[in-house]
Amino acid sequence: MVSEHAPQPAAQVLVASNRGPVSYALREDGTLDAKRGGGGLVSGLSAVDDKMWVCAALGDGDREAVRRGVGEPGVRMLDIDADVHADAYNGIANSVLWFVHHLLYQTPVEPVFDAEFRRQWASFETYNRAFAEALAEEAGEGAAVLVQDYHLALVPGMLRELRPDLRIGHFSHTPWAPVDYFRLLPDDIAEQLLRGILGADRAAFLTRRWADAFIGCCAEILGGTGHTRIGVHGLGADADFLRGRAHEADVDERMAALREQVGPGRKTIVRVDRTELSKNIVRGLHAYRALLDERPEWRGRVVHIAFAYPSRQDLAVYREYTAEVQRVADSVNEAYGTADWTPVVLHVKDDFARSLAAYRLADVALVNPIRDGMNLVAKEVPVVSDHGCALVLSREAGAYEELGADAITVNPYDVSATAAALHEALTMADDERTARTKRLAAAATALPPQQWFLDQLEALGQG
Repeated sequence: MVSEHAPQPAAQVLVASNRGPVSYALREDGTLDAKRGGGGLVSGLSAVDDKMWVCAALGDGDREAVRRGVGEPGVRMLDIDADVHADAYNGIANSVLWFVHHLLYQTPVEPVFDAEFRRQWASFETYNRAFAEALAEEAGEGAAVLVQDYHLALVPGMLRELRPDLRIGHFSHTPWAPVDYFRLLPDDIAEQLLRGILGADRAAFLTRRWADAFIGCCAEILGGTGHTRIGVHGLGADADFLRGRAHEADVDERMAALREQVGPGRKTIVRVDRTELSKNIVRGLHAYRALLDERPEWRGRVVHIAFAYPSRQDLAVYREYTAEVQRVADSVNEAYGTADWTPVVLHVKDDFARSLAAYRLADVALVNPIRDGMNLVAKEVPVVSDHGCALVLSREAGAYEELGADAITVNPYDVSATAAALHEALTMADDERTARTKRLAAAATALPPQQWFLDQLEALGQG
């Protein structure tokens, strides 16, 4: 329910992120409809009472809510100029920083850091400054501020100048690039990004590997991390929520529909991803095709359930990638499908209940990113699986650090080895699969979202 915005007292715990916990849509009659978001941050922040969430207005409905002065208690939404936000979010955060940290560039032709890049970088600075100024206004004396992700890498340094009394943390939800790749960035920009994060009292990462990469960049480019402490918090799955939600009526309905699409007696290989370049969906489909080609005994006996939910479709390279996923899936079905067997069941419309249904049905989960900060799907499937699930996991996923011992590990670029891993997973003995699933679920839920958030708050208060 949308309520009139009223002045709020200074907060003692603040979170800053591009996307907030609520979004607004304009109804035809001109009223605003509020929709609550989900995810680890929303769940984690629910553990704290005296809090403020600072986020960006992302669409017309959000901007209209800000202009009308309506909103939810504990949320401050920033109406940053739409063009500035587009430059900062799509131009820099998603087209430069994401590409650097996930090693996605085709370096013979990209990146090109020219005058247009510098223009967009100025917008990125403006966008970060808007957050820093809002946090400075909202924070009580000595408050704790947790700044989230690569979109807001400059905020800690800017906020430190405005409010030296605050305890500031920055958390990176992505990988961090190794120093040789990070130095693709212009020298002054690389230094500015590092100094921005080092404005925090504490910089935290999902795995030790990403933390060490950040330390390496700071050592090489700046000579060290200064007074900033470095931490690691491996975000886990919310077991109670997932297990409860996975047995609601809408999930059961979707399970029945998926079973009908799969057909009786067949095994399932499941993947659930956004069509994000780093998720490596196309190579996963090629590996499945190689399995059918090299192991003809699986033809008619296995179905690949692939959920590839469109992501960042306002960027051409993402639209092209989504189209390629569809093309490769269609080519597998055309080459191997029969009247009563569809080898690939591809869904591109986001549906959380259907994702949970697939988790429950999965005999094998395929998680093969090129590079991933964590990958919660790898953690969620073993928690929800009805009968145990073999996990084929890229060694380049952050989740590998915690789950690698009980997964079948793959080099994400090696299609032939991934096909062999799928065969190994499909033929795993039931008792071994059950035992591995149990250990995977335990590791996956070791640091659930509320504890993950509270651990960072506690660490920020030390030292």
